[in-house]
Amino acid sequence: MEEGIMQNATSSPLSVFWLSVDKIDPNPFQPRKEFADDKLQDLAQSIRRYGVLQPLVVTKKEAIADTGDMSARYELIAGERRLRASKIAGLSEVPAVIRVDVTEDNVRLELAMIENLQRDDLNPIDRARAFKRLIEEFSMTHTEVAQRMSRSREYISNSLRLLTLPEDMIQAVTDRRISEGHTRPLLMLVETPDDQRALFDEIVHRKITVRDSELIARRQAKNRARKIAHDPYVQRAQSVLEGFLETRVHIRSQGETGGKIVIDYFSGEDLESIVGKLQHAPGAEQIGSVADTSVAVSLEDGDMVGEPEDVEDEMYNFKNFSL
Repeated sequence: MEEGIMQNATSSPLSVFWLSVDKIDPNPFQPRKEFADDKLQDLAQSIRRYGVLQPLVVTKKEAIADTGDMSARYELIAGERRLRASKIAGLSEVPAVIRVDVTEDNVRLELAMIENLQRDDLNPIDRARAFKRLIEEFSMTHTEVAQRMSRSREYISNSLRLLTLPEDMIQAVTDRRISEGHTRPLLMLVETPDDQRALFDEIVHRKITVRDSELIARRQAKNRARKIAHDPYVQRAQSVLEGFLETRVHIRSQGETGGKIVIDYFSGEDLESIVGKLQHAPGAEQIGSVADTSVAVSLEDGDMVGEPEDVEDEMYNFKNFSL
């Protein structure tokens, strides 16, 4: 059946149409990869009883039919769960809003992400991978993604850190065998893979809580710190630098021969932020821009920065990583 317009109080570009489910193709930029069968069945049961209460959002595209004629098809922007459940419920048509202003791939990905984030049920790994696609495929910065998603820049950066975990740990988060909260203590042990692996096994097999996991990770981190530096002055200097730069700092003392200061950062923006703090520190008037700065520190990519703005960000608060 050809699409028909649903009765609506006003005639506008957001009029709702009835579309054949067979003419709607999935969104190739859908960030969600996990669709629980039991929840789809529950939604299908609700749709059988009440119908599709919220229209899908699609964009129209032309396709060549088997006869050689042009045929209209539609690509889903938002509402894949509703579409899947409607098919399970046996519906032949679903209500949909046709967006004519969505043509760019990054906009389609962005809209699909926003829909999932507004429902707050997007798997944390799928969320991180979607952020990564926006950054890598569409040349967006962490700040730009944060603005589009109404999140802090630190939230975006720390979500991306989940993807630095070993693949089996990433899969465990996806499968919900461990929670997103468990990833914080695991990421605390990124420099000691054996300790990280041992903690992961404890979480999976003994079902230990997030709090107990944090206690174990902090104890292991403190033990590592004692092995690295026993000098109280070095430890105090490290703590002061971490507080000032708002990221992890490692002072690797070599006794009277000197040592090395390592400042962790996650992205180019984080590096700019750290250098900016150094430029505005007392007595740092001679430090120039990033392009001509020569700072006697070693910078290693891969750790979190900044202070969070909400409860989720608190999982990665740099204060939780202080040794």
